[in-house]
Amino acid sequence: MNNPTVMDKTMRNGVNVDELFGTIEAVKSAPVIAKFKFSADNQWIEGGHNRTSIKNFYGTQQDHERKAPFVLDADEPPILLGKDLGPNPVEYLLTALAACVTSSIVYHAAARGVTIRSMTSRLEGDIDLQGFLGIREDVPRGYEAIRMYVNIDADCPPEKLSEIVQLGPNFSPVFDTITRPVPVTVELDNKK
Repeated sequence: MNNPTVMDKTMRNGVNVDELFGTIEAVKSAPVIAKFKFSADNQWIEGGHNRTSIKNFYGTQQDHERKAPFVLDADEPPILLGKDLGPNPVEYLLTALAACVTSSIVYHAAARGVTIRSMTSRLEGDIDLQGFLGIREDVPRGYEAIRMYVNIDADCPPEKLSEIVQLGPNFSPVFDTITRPVPVTVELDNKK
């Protein structure tokens, strides 16, 4: 990261840049504080409807508990035999990708002294249900392709906007997670 001048270290894009650089220096000094573990608890309700509760996480060598959990309902639209009581899981994946890429752009642009006046994005993902339904083994069960289109208005020349937009996929944990193989296990929980 290019270090901005001292006068640039202020609030930018809603990010306290002084604290951001302080965090970077703290992690450089003690990399162990960069290890985080996020968790979610899910309960099936009926059909495609299930509910996830997100409250606690571990980071900076300690447990953190929010005052109240975030509760997220997921379901399927009626055409997929659900009651449409929430976004479906693959729509949540698009939401997570959009939010993470956006935050990565905003934080890294702030660190580079670039003010973002506005930003919107639109995402599309292609899924062939033949994979999920077990009809064809040669068809992926998940997204075959995802496209994200970003509109950004920032205090930089138009030719620099492409570089600013690439900060998202270059630094987004969600983008990184879905674009490389990540070990995921699913097993019975014998602790309950």
